[in-house]
Amino acid sequence: MTDTHNDKETAVDNGRRTFLGGAVGVSAAAVAPGLVLHELAQAAPRTEPVTDLHRWGLLIDTAKCADGCRACVEACEQENGLNLQTRPEGADPLKWEDQRAVWIRKVKVQDNISGHVTNLPLMCQHCANPPCVDVCPTGASFKRADGIVMVDRHTCIGCRYCMMACPYKARSFIHEKVAEKLTRAPRGKGCVESCNLCVHRLDEGDLSVACADACTEQGHGAILFGDLKDPNGPLRQALRAQPSRQVRENLGLNTGVRYAGL
Repeated sequence: MTDTHNDKETAVDNGRRTFLGGAVGVSAAAVAPGLVLHELAQAAPRTEPVTDLHRWGLLIDTAKCADGCRACVEACEQENGLNLQTRPEGADPLKWEDQRAVWIRKVKVQDNISGHVTNLPLMCQHCANPPCVDVCPTGASFKRADGIVMVDRHTCIGCRYCMMACPYKARSFIHEKVAEKLTRAPRGKGCVESCNLCVHRLDEGDLSVACADACTEQGHGAILFGDLKDPNGPLRQALRAQPSRQVRENLGLNTGVRYAGL
């Protein structure tokens, strides 16, 4: 059963509100008022403060990312309730598709010299020096001690400065009133949001992310999640085993998401 709750903060919400550059180029269920359903955690919730002992990140092997596959996108949407978004009555379908919240986009990158086309999933890159945090006037955009970049929807005023500052176009603005949402991923009209590396899982002791799980289930294994600070962990081992790079590495943002084969 889908775990949802009504947006109790509608009155508050109504009062608020080219990419790679450098080396490569880009081609082209509602519930009754007052009722809140809480999901059962599969592991013990976090009891200690987040520390900088870990820095969570991803390695994405573009050679394994299958053309036309949307498993990571669909898994992300289901995990975070993005699939519960509904087009407002009378809204233009094309405009709605352009405006609906998306946390992962499948992107095609073409090498300007060879013409080789690479497929890759693009999400928040969880920068060590995030521009979105620098420009946020309220502190709603923030970086946790473990490297995860997030948005506090309670202090977000919807100015969208963070969206303009992000060189990856990784953030979405909620344009319409939200009828349904997951308890673990609340959202409301007038706020900005983006990938948070399934932080609800991490804070319950589950060291996995939905996109990587889905990619593995499809047999591709293109996405690896792990701790960038663990020298013996699978992520660091994979980074040592093959060359990788950052998207827009010329910006010096020190991203937590790295790409092999790009």
